[in-house]
Amino acid sequence: MSRRGPAAAFRARTRRAAWALPLLLSRAACAAAPAGQGKHASPTPPGTVALGEGAWLLPGHYAPPRQPDGNSLLFAGPGGWLVVDTGRHPGHAQAILAAVHDSGRPIRHVLNTHWHLDHVGGNPALRAAHPGLRVLASPAIHGARTGFLAGYADQLRGLLAAPPAGVDTDALHAELARIEAGEALLPDEAVNAGGGRELAGRRVQLGLAPDAVTAADLWLFDPASGVLAAGDLVTLPAPFFDTACPRGWSAALQALEAQPFTTLVPGHGAPMDRAGFVTWRGAFESLRACAASPAPASDCAEGWLRQAAPLLPDEAARMQARALLDYYLAQVLRGPSALRHCADAGERAAAARPAR
Repeated sequence: MSRRGPAAAFRARTRRAAWALPLLLSRAACAAAPAGQGKHASPTPPGTVALGEGAWLLPGHYAPPRQPDGNSLLFAGPGGWLVVDTGRHPGHAQAILAAVHDSGRPIRHVLNTHWHLDHVGGNPALRAAHPGLRVLASPAIHGARTGFLAGYADQLRGLLAAPPAGVDTDALHAELARIEAGEALLPDEAVNAGGGRELAGRRVQLGLAPDAVTAADLWLFDPASGVLAAGDLVTLPAPFFDTACPRGWSAALQALEAQPFTTLVPGHGAPMDRAGFVTWRGAFESLRACAASPAPASDCAEGWLRQAAPLLPDEAARMQARALLDYYLAQVLRGPSALRHCADAGERAAAARPAR
């Protein structure tokens, strides 16, 4: 991305429906999940979609120019609730709290798949309502707070100092406050390796993907429901490359496909079955190969639209995917950002570890 003032950069991000900061625009409204996936231990919580045995989806939403909330997953266990990702805005966090309220059971664990604000922004609200909960996440957020998020905060302050015409300054203040929540965003337990865990009394499998969408992404597979929470390792209507290393991401997708899931929930977009994920992964690999070739960027974007067509429900999704890919191909996949995210992986991993 060319160097420009923060106001011009803000307008450009809005115009492209993409951005060089963690605004992660996506078509996040989810369709109903596949039916007939087992009996449920509890009634469906309000505002959620049943996925399988004791597992529900609280869909994320994106209504431009408002920034998105990622998808959240709720798992009911003997010890209470396990929540995967907490969204960005207060309304999303309140929807999580409302969904579990009538059960009379506490939220015991929160798992953040990665540090982007639309997946961790609700952590403070859930902590306040359920003081005993424990947040699990990779340690990558420590490096992000002093690097990527610090830079984003500086740009927000610049926008607030001289707001462009028509910009919602209240939204900018709220976004800056999310970053400045600081310690309340951090995990109580850093997950440094995958493996079996018992969370809220429910036995799950965690996976750690280094240098994928971020310096370290987590995914969760719940054998009881067959649900795989992929975070932003899978997103619709297109992959989000802003903080990504495509090589590591490709390896992470291979690990996801090895899991015996029946329903995969992406970080943004509608749940998909195994065939849908195979389609998504194939389109991703073709896009990655095309981006590394001398082919015109328009051919690469059209290739994604063609291969991922079964997962793009309407023309609006296709238009947004095209806008995102036009930006990513020009500014990230074929620009210096891709080298930055991949070449210094060792330094980023060291930065992700908390200071002793």
